[in-house]
Parts: sequence; structure tokens; C-alpha cells
Amino acid sequence: MTNQEDLEIMTLKKGDTVKGIIVKIEDNQAYVSIGYKYDGVIPIRELSSVQLDNAAAAVEVGQEVECKVVSINDNKESLVLSKRAVDSEKSWEDLEKYFASQEAFEVTVADVVKGGLVADVGARGFIPASMVERHFVEDFSDYKGRTLRVKVKELDRENSKVILSAKEVLEEEFEANKLKIMAELTEGQIIEGTVQRLTQFGAFVDVGGVDGLVHVSEIAWNHVEKPSDVVSEGDVVRVKVLKVDPEKGKISLSIKAAAPGPWDSAAGQINIGDVVTGEVKRLVNFGAFVELLPGVEGLVHISQISHKHIGTPHEVLKEGQEVQVKVLDFNPSEKRVSLSIKETEEAPAPSARPERSNNSSRDRGPKEVLNNPNVSLSNEGLSFTLAERFGDKLDKFKGNN
Repeated sequence: MTNQEDLEIMTLKKGDTVKGIIVKIEDNQAYVSIGYKYDGVIPIRELSSVQLDNAAAAVEVGQEVECKVVSINDNKESLVLSKRAVDSEKSWEDLEKYFASQEAFEVTVADVVKGGLVADVGARGFIPASMVERHFVEDFSDYKGRTLRVKVKELDRENSKVILSAKEVLEEEFEANKLKIMAELTEGQIIEGTVQRLTQFGAFVDVGGVDGLVHVSEIAWNHVEKPSDVVSEGDVVRVKVLKVDPEKGKISLSIKAAAPGPWDSAAGQINIGDVVTGEVKRLVNFGAFVELLPGVEGLVHISQISHKHIGTPHEVLKEGQEVQVKVLDFNPSEKRVSLSIKETEEAPAPSARPERSNNSSRDRGPKEVLNNPNVSLSNEGLSFTLAERFGDKLDKFKGNN
């Protein structure tokens, strides 16, 4: 039979499923040639399960589509088709398979709405804002048109509810990549990384897709109050791997250990006998620690602080004070410097003692007058006095005997 005969015999009714080619696209509809007497029309609302700005967002000229007949009127040559109805029936079968297997698949973001993203998966698929990325996203305006890998988290065909998650796919990919990278890292290895974020206790550095922690004590050789004083987000830094713990998923890094230590360079800058200026960093009972160079501290023993006797270093020094010190001993291999403050100062002259006079009587003061009739130190005077006072009593005592 000829093509004309085919057209005459072909019959359509509402609910039929047909295949055709997109031959024309207008803003709010697309025309489809299905081999019938006249072309069918797919209204924009029947092109997709999600809202479209124009028909071209869903189909293109020359594309083959499968549609369901929504209505037909030969008298008016009106044939209305729905691509959405066919896509929806097929998609639910696929979605149920993805939900059961938890297999990831790709979707294209069709719209950005309050609370998340919308994707056309044959049905309206919703990705909540909390399920888009591993990190918080404040503005999703540039996500429209992006392709994301997602998993089906919730599925309710009766209520046409489809909840998708891209975050879960990213988490799995991150963990797999993390284990791979951690297996390749070795303690003591020096690598480059990028500072991702800062906290009060340290800096997180990306080393190939995995974050490691540089504790605040490992950022610099000198004391660091807060990480932001030394590094910024986005900085590329050299780090040394201190520890890798695959079980806990933790990587400990050090920025200062990847750079020459202050003691390495101090050898050419500090010499025994030098008098230098330093800052008192810490005071302890037995002395004061004075910083000579960033990260290089020496000890001024309490006996080397002052020429006069002191009970504690706090009596003459305070933290943050600048002092002149003399280097008594320097041992960079043991990271030890012995210092003295008093040797930078002139010793006070010894105090003069009073001379002793040859005439001792002059030093002793006036002699005591001994001609007092009531006081006698001689034996004779003592006897006279006793006889005078107790004579009568002695005579009576003798007579009785």
C-alpha cells in the first residue's frame, strides 16, 4: 500500500501511545509528526513533570519522542499529545529499581525553588537544600542546568513524591577517595596542600581531596595565638605528615615541621659571649626564659638575673620585658642556651666596713662609777655588808648551839 493509504487506514483514540519526531518548537508547545493526517501538538505543561520556561528546554527539532494521546478531533484537526504521561509511567519503574538498589544516577537540575532543587526524573524529583552538598550552600541560583549524581531517598508513587540526595553520593565518593589517599600517605612525608578552613584550634588543609588538621601548635615555630594570624583560607602550604589514622579517618599535619627549624638557622646567629637583646617569655621559680630569635629561647638561671640576692625572678622581671643578655653557653643540637643578665651589668662596689679602733676603751663608752656606797664588788665590801645585815641572827644561832 502507498503512504497515502497508510494515513487513511491509521486510526487514533484517546489514551493511545504513539511515537513521532519533533518538527517544530514554539515557546509554549512543540509539534510532532507521528505519521497521521496532521501533526500533533505537545503543550508545554505536557512536555515535562517540572515547570518549564519554554518548550525548547525539554525537546529539540529532530528528536524522537513517545507520547500518549490526550485528545483528538479530526474535524478541527486537533491532536493533543503528552510526553510527560509516557515518561512518568516509565520513570516510576526505573525509580523503584534505583530505590531498591540504592544505585546512583544522573539528573539535570530543572529549577531552583525555596528549600532546594527540582529535577525532571519522569516525575518531579526534589533535592532538599540539606541534601545537595557536603557543605552548607547559601545560594543555589547557579545550580540550574547542572548535572548531579543522586540517590533516591524517599519514593511515594501514590502521592507522586520523589526525594533525591546528591550529598549521599558525594559522601560515599569522598570516603572512598579518602581511604585511597590515606593509604598513599606515609608519616614523615612532605607534601603541598591548600588551607580550606580555620578554627581556633588549628587549620584544615586539603591534601588531594582529603582534609588534614594542622594544630595551632604546629603552624609556626614561634607561639601562635590564633591560626588566622599566620595563614588564610586558600593559601597553598607545605606540610609534613605527622600521623595517619585510617580507622578514625584522621590525618595530623605540621606546617612548621616542613620548614627549617629556628634552631637550624640559629647556629650562625648566636655565639658564646654575644650580648643580645631578647624578650622575657616565661618566668618560673628557677629563672626566666628569654626569646632570642623566633622559636629560640634561652634560660637565665635565677642566679644570673641580678647581682643582689632575689627570692624569685618576679621581683625584678616581668613577661614581655626586653632585656640585655649575655650568651654563656649555646648548644643547638640539644636546643639549649644559657644566658646571663647580671653579666651585662657592672657589679656594684663592695660596701665599706667600719675600721676597728686600737683604743678599745673609747668604743666601749664611759666606765661605770664604782664608788656607790650601796654597791660593792670587792670581797671585803661584800663580807661587811653581810655581817652588818645578818650579824645578830648569826649570834643567836651560835648561842643556841
